[in-house]
Amino acid sequence: MTGNGPAVSRQEFDALFETVRTWGRWTPADRGAWNRVTADHVRRATALVRSGTVVPMARPWDTAPGPDNAKPALHHMSDLGDVEPPEPATYKDFIAVDYHAKAVSHLDALSHIAYRGRLYGGGTARELVDAGGARFGAVPALGPLVTKGVLLDLPAVVGDRWLEPGRAVRAEDVVAAERALDVAIGEGDAVLLRSGSVRRRRELGAWNPDGASAGFHVDAVPLLAERRIALLGGDGDSDVRPSPVDGVHSPVHALAITAMGVPLLDNLDLEALSVACAETGRYAFLLLVAPLNIPGGTGSPVNPIAVL
Repeated sequence: MTGNGPAVSRQEFDALFETVRTWGRWTPADRGAWNRVTADHVRRATALVRSGTVVPMARPWDTAPGPDNAKPALHHMSDLGDVEPPEPATYKDFIAVDYHAKAVSHLDALSHIAYRGRLYGGGTARELVDAGGARFGAVPALGPLVTKGVLLDLPAVVGDRWLEPGRAVRAEDVVAAERALDVAIGEGDAVLLRSGSVRRRRELGAWNPDGASAGFHVDAVPLLAERRIALLGGDGDSDVRPSPVDGVHSPVHALAITAMGVPLLDNLDLEALSVACAETGRYAFLLLVAPLNIPGGTGSPVNPIAVL
């Protein structure tokens, strides 16, 4: 598992897009693959809880600029107990964030990515998304998700602390991880890829993941489509970088969101989950994702929760 994988032409990519496309399959369409998660899926997922260990996955709110945080989140106090009447004293703060980047844990809704001018389902992006927000595929259409999560802990599988930036995870790597971790990806599941990037950043310092990051090669996507997943995510943004596809900077985003209707979870901290899964010997768990209710939003900051 070295390098960003074999190069893929635009023609090959377009053919792959058509192969995994699910347009017209579900109602409501802007929930996409989350329509796969039924009440039965939720009940089966809750049965995975044994120890009751709760593991949050959001990174800290990052207000410090850096090579991986060009637009830092904002946080300041708006009341230090000196605004309202004296008793009881109140302390308030303000937060704001441009979250679709590399530093904030967030969910990508189906309005976040268009390919060749089309959103998931085939609608014209310029007609459905404007300065007021998205009128299709906005994050409130998704609502919360409760399902089975699967951690593909690739560093644990290959015996390294992390995958080096630029290393691709291919279809055979997914199958090998399932076998090594004794876990199976099934319909309605959320698949989380740990590359170890958070640990690498802590030990070696920050770098620009737009230039190089570990993630899925596009040849892994047909396998995930066959397994009928509902959600894809990881400690990066799921795409290996540099992109192996000529002229497409985020091909896994385009295939997952725009072709398959699969929302993405980006920039998670999966280090504690890796430890918990290793200690229990179980890499499947109950997963809860509750995005903010932002009308017109193309996604949301989020703190996903695993329960083992």
